[in-house]
Amino acid sequence: MKIGLFTDTYFPQVSGVATSIKTLRDELIRHGHQVYIFTTTDPAAPASEPEKGIYRFKSIPFVSFTDRRIAVTGWLKVLRVAKQLQLDVVHNQTEFSLGLMGKMVARELGIPCLHTYHTMYQDYLHYIANGRVLRPKDVARLARLYLRNMDGVIAPSERVLDTLIGYGVSAPIRIIPTGVDLSRYQQRDSKAERLKRRAELGFSQDTPVLLSLSRLAFEKNIQALIAALPDILTTVPDAQLLIVGDGPARSTLERQSRELGLTDHITFIGQIDNDEVYHYYQLANVFVSASDSESQGLTYDEALASDLPLVVMKSDYTAELIDDVAIGQVFQQRSELVKGVIKYLTSQPATEDQAKRQVKLHEISAAVFEQRVVEFYQECAERAAQKTAPFHRRLPFMRSR
Repeated sequence: MKIGLFTDTYFPQVSGVATSIKTLRDELIRHGHQVYIFTTTDPAAPASEPEKGIYRFKSIPFVSFTDRRIAVTGWLKVLRVAKQLQLDVVHNQTEFSLGLMGKMVARELGIPCLHTYHTMYQDYLHYIANGRVLRPKDVARLARLYLRNMDGVIAPSERVLDTLIGYGVSAPIRIIPTGVDLSRYQQRDSKAERLKRRAELGFSQDTPVLLSLSRLAFEKNIQALIAALPDILTTVPDAQLLIVGDGPARSTLERQSRELGLTDHITFIGQIDNDEVYHYYQLANVFVSASDSESQGLTYDEALASDLPLVVMKSDYTAELIDDVAIGQVFQQRSELVKGVIKYLTSQPATEDQAKRQVKLHEISAAVFEQRVVEFYQECAERAAQKTAPFHRRLPFMRSR
């Protein structure tokens, strides 16, 4: 299959969406498909790299969210490249510029168009004029309009599915959680390497470390982790909170740390390269998150793949992922967060825990993710062909009945 992934965000930008797209791209290529990325220009990235299947189109920073970009020109070039590549499927990953172009490309070429709904926009309205311009009902109306006539929609979680149904989206929807490249996170540093990295951060071999890894945005609720740390320190006085990532909330979080007198127990690392992330999971003893805005929570899967127990905010998604204490615990109250963290910092995992984790790891693997996505491509292509027969061209990858 020749697959076009249309997205406004891609590496070197750091985000869960970019990671999800790259995971899908790499796994599709591994299984013999040809994958082409249609995305935005980026100051930190080279221009288009056709030899790598990456095409970039002129863009500007997105309003009120300047570390993300939106394409402003390029429709004719997008269509020309898509025709030259003879795409079989368009798979959009954004509702904005390149997502709209992807819909038009699919219509022009007479091929299926699918969409992955990554972002719960109602959680991000404060970025646009402090929430005074758009309301949740506007998000519902715009999503319904954009997804109209889509051949298929991928919801990464039950929460996204319920949201889209609530919006009145009528396109076929399939829940397909984003997978994780297990081999990347199961790379193990040597003991000497781990000790060296810990020492560079001022940690000893036995220092209990809580890891928070995400964009430092207010909706990630990292301030709740900092607020709970004094309660954790009463039982585990040498615990350290390692905060990896950067974003608009960083200065506020650093000020909170100072005001609570916690600067000796909190380390801000800043943004790190995606290829270095796995090292930081291995530095920690437990992964923590108080975010309630996640549509899929890729960092949770990465922590699980890195053999870290999780203590995270309860949601439909996390309740399904964390269904055994061998994997972790969910919380709603601060006391539950504190209790869960202390449990994993002060106890050793049971022997049978590893078997339970392996079952869950298979479910979230990139291989399973790719298989489910390709099956949905096939299903949507056949449905589209039946709707437009006899005029719709039969695609070479479609299964014969």
